[in-house]
Amino acid sequence: METRERLRNETRTVWATAISFALGTGVGFAALQGPIRPLTGPDGMTTPIAGIAGTIAAVAFVVSTVQHRRGETTPMPRWQAIVSDASAVALTIAFAAVVALGMLLAGVVLTEGVRGWHPSALGGGLIAGVASAIGGRFAYTAGVGLRTRDLAALLFGFLTIGTLFAMATAADPHWWQRNFSQLGLGAHGWAFNGTLVVAGLLFATVGSYIGRDLHRLLGDRDLRRIAVVVALWASTGLALAIVGFVPIEVNRPVHLSAAIGALALFAAAAVVTAWTLPGPPPALVVATIGLGILLVVAIVLHVPVELYSAAGLEAIAVGLGLVWMTTFVRVLAVLTPDVSRPSARRTLLGA
Repeated sequence: METRERLRNETRTVWATAISFALGTGVGFAALQGPIRPLTGPDGMTTPIAGIAGTIAAVAFVVSTVQHRRGETTPMPRWQAIVSDASAVALTIAFAAVVALGMLLAGVVLTEGVRGWHPSALGGGLIAGVASAIGGRFAYTAGVGLRTRDLAALLFGFLTIGTLFAMATAADPHWWQRNFSQLGLGAHGWAFNGTLVVAGLLFATVGSYIGRDLHRLLGDRDLRRIAVVVALWASTGLALAIVGFVPIEVNRPVHLSAAIGALALFAAAAVVTAWTLPGPPPALVVATIGLGILLVVAIVLHVPVELYSAAGLEAIAVGLGLVWMTTFVRVLAVLTPDVSRPSARRTLLGA
């Protein structure tokens, strides 16, 4: 029966991919009528194509979620259902952003790789179809059964795509000599700032999923501790979003305070989450100690040695943090039952 269900899901995924391609091609062809446009630039076709592909990916995720997870929140108390639904909304936005930014980055690469190419409306429609098919399949598959480790991988991938696009369109080519905040300046600063805002949303959603897994593992008796874990991840996401909402040129003290706060809250979330997990497993202990030592070494190489700029230290710190998160969610996936667990409590902190 399980094999039959998996085959049915694969068939649905193929149909979702085909429908996404058809929709993307049709809408793209209609939207790109008129004078032939370049791939990128103020009047480039990449921007509308990215919007089309992102929208179709969001719709594909919603359709898949309704198909495969309908009724999942019915036995849950209201507070637990609200958390689950809010996470689904956040993920819908995130999938649209990931696919759209991925298309924008692909447009930059294609412009450099095939210089002088100006596709017709039909050519642009086909590009939109391919981008929509890839994004639609990706989002539809996630809706079947998104796990916490998949979400962590999505966050890692989104940060990578968004940062690379911001680098490619940076107003100051020497931004790396200072810090990553320089990517948020200029006409294309929205790319980096928007990446931080959506990444903040994803951080909060990762925390929600971690809380879900911890509840499946520990049950209602540890709801208060789990609530603290979720709150710390949500606070980390909020601080990161503020960094994007308030670029350094708009309000330097607020921007820097939010950036430092995001790092401090992320460290606190990591410590409290690891402490809440039973054990803790040896893999997580080794990873935590090892990455902590590497972070100290990175700070020493930046401050007294001055081997690299603040941007280099920021990249190392974020990279090590994401590696720790990946290790943690993989360990959590091994320990957590893969079944929904409705809470028996009518309120989050009540009886």
